[in-house]
Amino acid sequence: MITHQLNANNVSHLQVAETILKEGGTVAVPTETVYGLAADASNPVAVAAIFAAKGRPTSHPLIVHIANVGELENWAVDIPEQAYKLAQVFWPGPLTMLLKKASHVSSVVTGGLDTIGVRVPSQPILQQILQSSGLGLAAPSANPYKRLSPTSAKQVLEALDGRINAILDGDECTIGVESTIVDLTKEEVAVLRAGPISPSELSSVLNQPVSAPVQHSIAVPGNVADHYQPKTPFYLISRADMLAKMRLPSESSYFVVLADFPADESVNKLLNKISMPKSKEDFARVLYKTLHQLDGKNLKAIWFERPLQTEEWLDVNDRLVRASYSK
Repeated sequence: MITHQLNANNVSHLQVAETILKEGGTVAVPTETVYGLAADASNPVAVAAIFAAKGRPTSHPLIVHIANVGELENWAVDIPEQAYKLAQVFWPGPLTMLLKKASHVSSVVTGGLDTIGVRVPSQPILQQILQSSGLGLAAPSANPYKRLSPTSAKQVLEALDGRINAILDGDECTIGVESTIVDLTKEEVAVLRAGPISPSELSSVLNQPVSAPVQHSIAVPGNVADHYQPKTPFYLISRADMLAKMRLPSESSYFVVLADFPADESVNKLLNKISMPKSKEDFARVLYKTLHQLDGKNLKAIWFERPLQTEEWLDVNDRLVRASYSK
C-alpha cells in the first residue's frame, strides 16, 4: 500500500483526504490532542482497516468524532442531561463521553460493547472534514498498538508508512495527550481515562461528584497496563532515586534524565539531560514529542523523573505510568 502524504493547507489535498474517507480508506488526521487514524465509522470494513493497520485488538473500542452535538443522537441513545451540560462547556474540545450506543452502530466500532465513545474535536482541519463530509469518523491514535502516540505527521509516517492510505499534515497537535473519557452510562459519573479536563472541572459543571478510579476493568481506549510506550526501555522514578542512580558510574553512560531539576552539581555534569516545562499544559504538549525524539537516539534506557502527583497532572502521570517498563 502506498501512503499518500497530504498537506492540510492545500485545498485539493483536503478534498483527496475526504474522498479517501468516503470511499472506505484510512487517513491519519490532526486533532488537538494527538494524530488520529480516521475511517468512516458507519463502514465496518473501513473501521476494520484501522485495527489491522494498528495491530489493535478488535475488542478494544474506538472513539467516534462528530462535527457537533446535534449529531450525537446519530450514534447514541438514552443520552442523559449531563451530556448536554458537558457539551455546552467542553465541546468542541478534548472530552470523550461514553454513552449507550444506537442499535444501528456497528459493533466493530465499539469492540462488541453496547456503549460508544463520542467526541467533538476542536481542531479546525478535522472540523472542516467532519462538516464537509457529513461523516462520523472513528479515529484512535495513529500509531501501532501500545506504542507512543503521534503529535506530528512525521511521527505517523515513521510508524505507519505503507499500512494506511494517507497522512494529512496539519502541523503539531496543540494539547499533546489524549482526551478525557467520562462515563455517563451510570448514575455515578466517572472519569475512565485521565485527560486535559479534570474530574473537578466536570464536577463543577454537573454540580455532582465525579469519581476518577485509579484502576478499572472497563474497556475504553488507553485502558491497558502497558501503553503509550517507546521502544527504548523507559523507567519512571522519583527524584531521590534519580539522584542516587547518578552516583553509579555504571549507570551514567546510558540513561537520560528528563526532569525540571533545580541547579545541582551532579545534574549539571550530565550530558544526557533534558528539562521538561514547568507548566502542566506545556509539559503535556511536548511529552510525546520528547519521547519520540529520545526513542530515535538508540539509548539503552530512558529515566524519567516522576512529576507532581496532583489532580492537574493526572493525565500526564497516567501516560507515564503506562509507558513505564517497571510498574
